[in-house]
Amino acid sequence: MKQFWKDLRTHPVVVAILTWLSAFLLRNLFRSLRVSYVGREVLDRLIRAEGRQVMAAFWHGRLLMMPFAHPEVSWAVMVSRHPDGEVISRVAERFGIRPVRGSAREAGAWALLGMVRASRRGYHLAITPDGPLGPREHVKTGTIELARLAGTPIIPVAFASSHGRFERSWDRLLIPYPFGRGVFVYGEPVVVAPTAGPEEVEKARGVLEEGLRQVTALADAYFKNQPSAVNHRSARKLEG
Repeated sequence: MKQFWKDLRTHPVVVAILTWLSAFLLRNLFRSLRVSYVGREVLDRLIRAEGRQVMAAFWHGRLLMMPFAHPEVSWAVMVSRHPDGEVISRVAERFGIRPVRGSAREAGAWALLGMVRASRRGYHLAITPDGPLGPREHVKTGTIELARLAGTPIIPVAFASSHGRFERSWDRLLIPYPFGRGVFVYGEPVVVAPTAGPEEVEKARGVLEEGLRQVTALADAYFKNQPSAVNHRSARKLEG
């Protein structure tokens, strides 16, 4: 029976249906939200004013709404080779995101090389430093090595919602409820020198981990604090 379900979820027809359904639900969920952006000027400055490629880093548990964190530019994302990754890859493509298959555990060197090549071809990079299987909210060294090789500053990003639930998965995936509010929070860039040695890599890893914890805490507290000086934009306005 276990093999039957494994074969079923990887069947081309099932994968195609799940891809369409997932993309449809995700797009309409986002459209139903009123979304705010806090600190995005840092990301905009690097991309638009300085013309640099960047890497967006976010916890695995906050990835659901990340296709909408900055959809105006082209992104490449690392996706696990796990069978479930096929649907995720195809959904990413529906949003104009280039999937690079692999992880630190699976074909790590090839995945890093693929991401570096994507950056050199003009893509911005997106990565979950604690994926694909944890430990939860712990930055792995591979994220820093990727930034060093690609020459990209790392921007910590977090998403939170006014109403939603956390799944009982290892990453405690956040699923926002429709017709609520959402917020993206962006942190200060973490820069890794191309010549960084092991000590500098470890230092940058710690700085990124702390930065991600800070933006996540700010996002989670946002709807409690209700700050007034914030850039509000609706989902429809963003896409239009």
